[in-house]
Amino acid sequence: MRLHDPQWRGFASDNYSGVHPEVLQALAEANEGHQVSYGEDDYTTRLAEVIREHFGPQAEVFPVFNGTGANVLSLTAMMPRWGAVICSSLAHIHTDEGGAPERVSGLKLYTVAHHQGKITPEDIATEAFGFGDEHRAQPAVVSITQSSELGTVYTPAEIKAIADFAHDKGMLLHMDGARLWNAAASLGLPFSAFTTDVGVDVVSLGGTKNGLMGVEAIVVINPGAVEGLLYLRKMSMQLSSKMRFVSAQLLALFEGDLGIRSATHSNSMARKLREALEERISSGAISGLSFSAPTHANAVLAVLDPEISDRIRTKFRFYDWDRQAGEVRWMCSFDTTSSDIVAFVDTITAELQA
Repeated sequence: MRLHDPQWRGFASDNYSGVHPEVLQALAEANEGHQVSYGEDDYTTRLAEVIREHFGPQAEVFPVFNGTGANVLSLTAMMPRWGAVICSSLAHIHTDEGGAPERVSGLKLYTVAHHQGKITPEDIATEAFGFGDEHRAQPAVVSITQSSELGTVYTPAEIKAIADFAHDKGMLLHMDGARLWNAAASLGLPFSAFTTDVGVDVVSLGGTKNGLMGVEAIVVINPGAVEGLLYLRKMSMQLSSKMRFVSAQLLALFEGDLGIRSATHSNSMARKLREALEERISSGAISGLSFSAPTHANAVLAVLDPEISDRIRTKFRFYDWDRQAGEVRWMCSFDTTSSDIVAFVDTITAELQA
């Protein structure tokens, strides 16, 4: 029984979209017969092989249910009880996880200034001090988001500079890759080029925002960077009993390049949205709209009157990013269509002209 209107579209988040048909097919194919539970199935075995192909022969994978779980588990396994994480003031682990890293794991977050969503070694240095001081939570991990919360993308050189700085200070580097596929599509590079090859130790690999049904994974690139992850996953209620259905979904993203195809599409829709609005601004058709960050991936950050945003929201849902500043974020998904973009742009135009 269908309870929703399948024609309703939104630009609030890429997790508003449904499950990609190819993922549903993969689930159906994995559904016949019996398989050993808790990860001893053929799909999880194959996933481990695929992860090593993409992240290096030493890489290990731990499928989990959600992004917060992937981040919290990663960070918990990467540091001692007295450890702290240095991250952007916009980092999802700081602003959108209900305090889980601090409350569930008891770790400390040190936030630093960002530059359109990205941080630099110089930013990290403002909190990377006090090593050996028993009165200060010890900086143990740097966490960055790729692509960032503002839709900007770190280059491999930028990530390497951060990794080198962190490692020189005795810290590790964690990457929140909720939208790692979008970053790969934007850069036109394989995962290894901006993770393994440049010094990232652990990655939270996203899937839900790219067409999966509630599935993420922790990819441990440097096995020496974590301790007890196998046990922490279970005690943190992130161990799937019927893991074949979790792993089958992740496999679907890698096989047939579905993950890159989907991310490339969502990125292109974001560019189409921005370019259409920029064209109307330059032609004088609309005013009162500007953009606050580059559109590298599938997010468009815009600034307009909050009252106008509220009127647009009666037709297309999206979130305020900074309501006081009039900043909003528009996200595109694997199933966003050109028709969706046209309708959204027309609605924005009509409200700006009203």
